[in-house]
Amino acid sequence: MMPFDNMGVSTMSDYDRNVTTAPFGQTMGRAGATVAVDEGLRAYMLRIYNYMVLGLAITGAAALGTYMLSVTTDPTVAALKLRDGLMLTALGKALFVSPLKWVVIFAPLALVFLLSFAIERMRPATAQIVFWIYAALVGISLASIFMVFTHTSIVRVFFITAASFGALSLWGYTTQRDLTGMGSFLLMGLFGVILASIVNIFMASSMLQFIISVVGVLVFAGLTAWDTQRLKTEYLYGAMDGETAERSSIIGALSLYLNFINLFTLLLQLLGQREE
Repeated sequence: MMPFDNMGVSTMSDYDRNVTTAPFGQTMGRAGATVAVDEGLRAYMLRIYNYMVLGLAITGAAALGTYMLSVTTDPTVAALKLRDGLMLTALGKALFVSPLKWVVIFAPLALVFLLSFAIERMRPATAQIVFWIYAALVGISLASIFMVFTHTSIVRVFFITAASFGALSLWGYTTQRDLTGMGSFLLMGLFGVILASIVNIFMASSMLQFIISVVGVLVFAGLTAWDTQRLKTEYLYGAMDGETAERSSIIGALSLYLNFINLFTLLLQLLGQREE
C-alpha cells in the first residue's frame, strides 16, 4: 500500500498538472461543477435529516400524548390498575390490554411496507403525509415505554441514541471505505432480528430479548452508517429531477428514522431503568 505522504504528493502533482495544462474555461467549469454537486448534496442530505427529525418529533409528541391520555391517578375514571398510584384509563386499556393492542403493534409495520413498495407511484406530497401518519402510529405504539421505564432513563437513553446515531451517520458520510459489502450481512441480520422479535412477543423470554437487543444494536449501528453512505452515493451517481429527489429524500429519511427508532428501543431494553 502506498504511504499516505506519497498518495498526497501524487494527488497534488496531478492537480497541478491539470491546472497548468487545461484551458482556463475547462478548469473553471470543472470547479463550478464540483461546487454545484457539493451544494446539491448538502441540500439533499439536509432535506433527508430535516424529514427524519420532524418524523421523530411527531413520534415523540404522539407517544407522550397517548401516554398522558392512557394513564390517570384518579380512581373514579380508572379502568384498570397499572401499579401503585397509577391506573389505565378506558383508552389505555383499549390500546394496551384489549385485542386492539395487536393493531397498535402491527399497524406501523404494515404501513412501512406500504410506503417502501408504493412510494415510487406516490406524489411527494402524498408520500410525506403517509410518512407523518406512520411516525404518529409508531409514537402511539411506543407510548407504553413511559409505563415500563422511568422517565429519567428514557431521556438518558434518547440522548445516548442521538449521540451514537450522529457519530455513526457522520462516519458513514465521510469515510472513504466502501461499505457496500456490509449491506447483505446487515439486511440478513435485520430480518433475523425482526423474526426473533415477533416470536418473542408470544414467548416473552427475557434471555431472548437480551440477545435480540445486543444483536439489534450492532445491526442498526451498521445500517446507520451504511444507509448514510448509500444515500450519498445515490445522489452522486443517480440522475434525479426535482420530484424524484423529493421522493428519494422521503424514503431516505424513513430508512434513517427506522434506524434511530430501533437503536433507541433496543438501547432502552439494555440500559433503561424499569419502573418498580
